[in-house]
Amino acid sequence: MAVSRSRAWSALAAVLVGLLAAGTAWERLGPLARGTAWAEDAGLFLRERLALGPVDSLLHPYAGYLHLGPRLVVDAALLLPVDRYALAVSAICCALTGAVCAAVFVLARDAVPSWPFRLLLAAAPVLLPTAPWEISGNAANLHTFGLVLAPWLVAHRVRTWGGALVLAVVTVLVVGTEAQAVLFLPLLALSWRSASPSTGPRAGERPVRPWSSRLRPLPVTLAAVVVGTAQVVTALTTERESEPGDPAPSDVVTGWLLQTVGGLWRADLGAVGRAVADGGWGVVAVPAVALGVVVTLGVVVAAGTRRRRAAVLAAALAVGSGAVWTAALVANASADGHWSSAARHALIEATPSRYGAAAGLLVTGAVVVAASVLVDRPRPAGPARRTGGAMRVVLAVTGWCVVAVVVASWVGNVPGTAQRSAGPAWQPQFADARTWCRADPDRELLIGALPWNARVPCSLVLRSP
Repeated sequence: MAVSRSRAWSALAAVLVGLLAAGTAWERLGPLARGTAWAEDAGLFLRERLALGPVDSLLHPYAGYLHLGPRLVVDAALLLPVDRYALAVSAICCALTGAVCAAVFVLARDAVPSWPFRLLLAAAPVLLPTAPWEISGNAANLHTFGLVLAPWLVAHRVRTWGGALVLAVVTVLVVGTEAQAVLFLPLLALSWRSASPSTGPRAGERPVRPWSSRLRPLPVTLAAVVVGTAQVVTALTTERESEPGDPAPSDVVTGWLLQTVGGLWRADLGAVGRAVADGGWGVVAVPAVALGVVVTLGVVVAAGTRRRRAAVLAAALAVGSGAVWTAALVANASADGHWSSAARHALIEATPSRYGAAAGLLVTGAVVVAASVLVDRPRPAGPARRTGGAMRVVLAVTGWCVVAVVVASWVGNVPGTAQRSAGPAWQPQFADARTWCRADPDRELLIGALPWNARVPCSLVLRSP
């Protein structure tokens, strides 16, 4: 009975986290941004869905990768009247982001038992200062939130076969949406470690788990490896139109400091750039070193107290932050702002990068996991309890200070600003669409979106009630 009640409360907490996160993402976008179609949502994804149909477009590669999640979002949004398309995409994407937040809250329990710290992990995708600027509420950047979920998904220890099958489906969606999720596939080793409780052994015998429980991680592992392989093959065999970059190491580092570390504190990257121009790179380098110290402390303490899962995840998230940022600059010349040699005007005119936001979410996860370890260290018995008291207090205070800084950065940037907050709104452009389309059913309407316009066939307009 107690176990059932605990599971019910856990499920209710996850649902509440998901609803609050989805609502927060929706609110931070603002009304005009919610109704404005963004990038591939009104461009390539919509165009290919209309040209290829719902089946052939689903696994059609774009820019060298598969984009399963965005394709499904477009399919779902087109079930509604086409004049509601932009609003539908925003709503679906905010709901999916809320689902990611709820999933992180649940899946992080093994590494982060304390619910306040799991709540911080879950809130990061919707409260990151720079999230509304580009990555939130649109299908084109939905993969960013898949990247956040990926490490928790593949590292999770499943307890039931039902849970294993559900997570396998989620894994297909996540890895089929975000190619860089393959970076976290080594974390699958954690899912096979003590994957389920041991059956009760006799006295003096080693615990033995039945074969069925030992194989529970298999569905997620197969899903991750098969779909990950499909992403790698697609990347190797599909030509990318974007020009690859050749960034200098100094540009990689300074760009990460400005876009990722600076973006953790201010949504206004121009203000961060102005501070760098006036005070030098130490303005963002010092906080970056502090973040590194906290993560290192957390990893060391976790390893020393046999919280290996927390140690591995904190390290993987921190390394992953640097890896995805570097990969973005190497794969896309447009992502390299040559920050180490940038002129003052370039720094003060800087805007948030979607790649910096992805790296920022990963490093936030690393810092929160590390802080949870510093605060929730297990109490040793005997003399060690007395001699380690002062150090315990110092580490706990450090962990809570991290929490305070993270929350303060979120509170100071709650309203949010999106690139598409000035429109053009999608729905008002269809005011006279039915009249035009009745006169010429074969025509296409040119509908304003950002940064590209969309071509909507009259067949969609006339199909709508």
